[in-house]
Amino acid sequence: GIVKSLRGIPGVTVEITSMMGKGFVDIIVGYKGVNYLIELKDGMKPPSQRKLTPDEEIWHSKWKGQKAVCNSFEDVFKIIMGK
Repeated sequence: GIVKSLRGIPGVTVEITSMMGKGFVDIIVGYKGVNYLIELKDGMKPPSQRKLTPDEEIWHSKWKGQKAVCNSFEDVFKIIMGK
């Protein structure tokens, strides 16, 4: 999966935070001294099933720092590599 693939990249750490609930992001990825807050959605599902939940929408609208919604490993990879 996405987390396993990320953990396979040298220098990357991943903390799973999905259990926090209340709209908080699913994972935090650390790379080169920077933390990336990532909400994971299943890119194999139709777009209508990848929407943020109401709690996620509220959290994302209030958070003033970096956050991203990603549908694949490639999406996360591009963010942490700055591409």
